[in-house]
Amino acid sequence: MTDTTITDGTKNDERNSTAAAQFTRLVEIMRTLRAPGGCPWDREQTLGSLRPFVLEETYEVLEAIDGGNADSLREELGDFLFEAVFIAQLSEEAGQFSIADALQAVCDKLVRRHPHVFARAKDDPSLTTGEVLERWEAIKARERQAAGRPAAKPKTTLSGVPITLPSLLRAYEIGARAAAVGFDWAQAGDVLDKIEEEVAELRREVEAGETGHLSRAEEEMGDLLFALANLSRKLGIEPESALRRANEKFTRRFDAVEHAFISRGASLQQATLDEMEAEWQRVKRNQGHDTF
Repeated sequence: MTDTTITDGTKNDERNSTAAAQFTRLVEIMRTLRAPGGCPWDREQTLGSLRPFVLEETYEVLEAIDGGNADSLREELGDFLFEAVFIAQLSEEAGQFSIADALQAVCDKLVRRHPHVFARAKDDPSLTTGEVLERWEAIKARERQAAGRPAAKPKTTLSGVPITLPSLLRAYEIGARAAAVGFDWAQAGDVLDKIEEEVAELRREVEAGETGHLSRAEEEMGDLLFALANLSRKLGIEPESALRRANEKFTRRFDAVEHAFISRGASLQQATLDEMEAEWQRVKRNQGHDTF
């Protein structure tokens, strides 16, 4: 063993010790906040009341990731962890499980779903990223099947996909789980063919005037969006992130268009479509290709 190996091992031990100490501190702070004499607001919270905060912190973490600001990400990730500890504290008080139980569950699951790392034989071949993902989904599918109880409603491949996910992300996850059991397009080009088919069907409904809520056009639009989510999956692109970035790009360019009119003492309400389109094209040329 080299001195470098010893040094690296010592640093890892120190980092692990520090992380454990700070996590324990966070758990104890949460218990103090919930204890008699603690914070009235924290003591009033329930799993239901925490739900919007969990969602808010999730999106703030995503925003920090997209912004590339390490300081912001550090803070938001801490807030995100706090919400997890908060929920676990409520569950422990209800006699259900503790944060230690949740940590054990995720550790056991990670080891179980990474046999290519933790249970690999010496003669096992190396896996590509794609093969790892395929095995991951296959293992998840077996776990879901094994968890079903004969007397109860049987677990299915898709029954574990949370209905509370954003619809685009849920479509992505549904496609991934179906693909794990072999129900999938052979290649991305096949999904493109499906998208073209859905576009043609949607066009027919639009031309026939069948639009609006609960119309045939709405159904075809749903099929098109579902196909697009699966194309994202085949391309290795998370669709929710892609759409979020597209939203930000459009917002940035549209704001620039509006500011250009304001700087000239005009407003968008007074501008013609041709004038707005000309300014839009100018903004696109000035901003160049967005690299996210």
